[in-house]
Amino acid sequence: MKTQLLCIVLFTAPAIGLAAEPDVVLDVWPGKPPGEMKEIGPEKAETVTDVKTIIRVSNVSKPTISVYKPENPNGAAVVICPGGGYHILAWDLEGTEVAEWLNENGVTGIVLKYRVPRRDKLTFWKPPLQDAQRAMSLVRSKADEWGLDPERIGVLGFSAGGNLTVRTATQFGERMYESIDEVDEVSCRPDFALPIYAAYLSGEDALSAKSTLNVPEDTPPMFMVHTFDDGRDGKRASTHVNGVMMFGMALRDADVPFEMHVFPTGGHGYGLRPSEHAVTGWPKLAEVWMQKNGVIPEAE
Repeated sequence: MKTQLLCIVLFTAPAIGLAAEPDVVLDVWPGKPPGEMKEIGPEKAETVTDVKTIIRVSNVSKPTISVYKPENPNGAAVVICPGGGYHILAWDLEGTEVAEWLNENGVTGIVLKYRVPRRDKLTFWKPPLQDAQRAMSLVRSKADEWGLDPERIGVLGFSAGGNLTVRTATQFGERMYESIDEVDEVSCRPDFALPIYAAYLSGEDALSAKSTLNVPEDTPPMFMVHTFDDGRDGKRASTHVNGVMMFGMALRDADVPFEMHVFPTGGHGYGLRPSEHAVTGWPKLAEVWMQKNGVIPEAE
C-alpha cells in the first residue's frame, strides 16, 4: 500500500443506533491491575448532554473487554479504545456505536474499558497502555474459541483513545508490566491500527520521540483521520493536527504503510455521528482501506 498524505472525500455517514448487549464481557486482569495502589471510588456511567448526548464512564479501576459479535463474522476483530482525555470514556459515541459499525462489516468489535482518570501527571498513559497491551494478548489468546483470525486483530481509538491506539501500535516491543500468565506469552502487537483524531501527539502532553516518533519497522499499517480546525479554538491545543502530521512523517521515514485523511473542518469528538462536514464520510474511507488491507472482504 502506498503512503498517502491528504485526501478529502464526501460520503454520507451511517446512521448509528443503540448497540445491543455484548456477547461476552471479560476482565482484562485476573486480579488487581499492575500499579494500582489506592481506591478511586465507585465506577460511574452517566448520560450527559453538552454539544451532544453521550454515555460517560468514569472511575474505572477494573478494566474489561466487551465483545460484540457480528451476524456474519469474517474472522477479523478490532479492540476499540474510546476517548475522553484519559479522564473519562465516551462509551457509546466512541465505543459501542463503533462496535455496531464494525459488526455491519463482519468484524468483531471489542470495546476496551481502560483505567481512567489519570493516575499521575507524568505517565498518565501507562495504566491504559498496560490495559491495552493485555487486552490485545487476551483477544488473540481467544482466537480459536471466538472464531477469529489471529493475524487480523487490530486496534482503533478516538482522541485520547487514538493516542492509546498509537502507543499500542508502536510500543508492543516492550510490555509495560511484568508478565502474569500464559496470556502474556501471546503477542500484543496489533495487525493494523486506526487512530481517529488522535490527541496528545504534540504539545506538553506529547508522546516522547523515543516512544513514538522512532517508529519500529514492524509497526502495523495505519489509517488516520483528522481535521485542520481540531484544536484551533484554543481549548484543545493537545489535539492539534500538527502532531498527527508529524507522526505521519515518522511513519513515512520508517517505511510503514499508512493512509491519512485531513479534512478542512469538523472539529473534534464526532465519532461516527453524521454532520454537515466532509469528515463525516471517514467510515466509508476506512472500510475501503480495510478492504485493501485484507481486514474485510472486497465489496462485490
